[in-house]
Amino acid sequence: MVAGRSLRRVRLLTFPTVPTTADQARVALGVRLRDIRRDAGLSSTQLAAVTGWRPPKISKIEHGKQTPSEADLSVWCAACCAQNELPDLVAAVRSIETQFAEWRRILRTGTKRRQEASAKAYEKARLFRIWEPAVIPGLLQTMSYAKAVLSITIDFFQLPDDAEQGAEARLKRQRVLAEEDRRFHIIMGEQTLHTNVGGAEVMIEQLHYLLDLLKFPHLRLGIVPLDAAYRVPLHNGFWVLDEALVQFDTYTAELSLIRPDEISIYARAFERLAALATYGVEVRTMIAAAASRLA
Repeated sequence: MVAGRSLRRVRLLTFPTVPTTADQARVALGVRLRDIRRDAGLSSTQLAAVTGWRPPKISKIEHGKQTPSEADLSVWCAACCAQNELPDLVAAVRSIETQFAEWRRILRTGTKRRQEASAKAYEKARLFRIWEPAVIPGLLQTMSYAKAVLSITIDFFQLPDDAEQGAEARLKRQRVLAEEDRRFHIIMGEQTLHTNVGGAEVMIEQLHYLLDLLKFPHLRLGIVPLDAAYRVPLHNGFWVLDEALVQFDTYTAELSLIRPDEISIYARAFERLAALATYGVEVRTMIAAAASRLA
């Protein structure tokens, strides 16, 4: 049994951390449960006998055809003497149906509703760790900049135009910046200062607003220079809220991750990005220089 537990730890390290659909996540969970069963030295028939389940149920779970309940996971882990695996497995099940939300479904009622939904998650969080490589994050956007960003989203996804209402809702979310019981560590790629969103006038206003935000004592703003060393994979931007949630976007979906092992990977990525970033006077100088070039 000790050897079995050791094998399980190795598999956990190579387990896919970011499934892209609920179906893939369900399949990955099934593979993991199958490995736990095998590490315990049980055949599927033997596991069925121990649990009192019919063999087809075990087959469906292991092949990703059926999502196990939390009670199922408890029985499975008890039968395989793997109770230490249970918390992470429960987190995986809870995330399967919620981690992958298609933009077509999210945005079918407009961008305003989407901004209001995000506000609910922000209300709970006390520590915000945010990485954005190319566009200034929503919490730091001006009205004009937010409207320009949402207009591109509306055009790209061919949605009804509610950019004005969506931008207003986005700015309402920014009230959390004024609450001193929250901390914000935001890292942006230097490209964010140069990505032309809405034209020169919009950009100049936005950059001056960033300079004003540097006064907030509970906001730490870092910028990763364009020539920074490549020491961490630079994929999509992501938001880590406390130790409870990671959110990031793709062209087709928003992913929300709640598994502790996945959150820890994004926290590690954020730490490495923070080590690459510049802060303080250097950030102010970079923002002011970008605004001057536009002016």
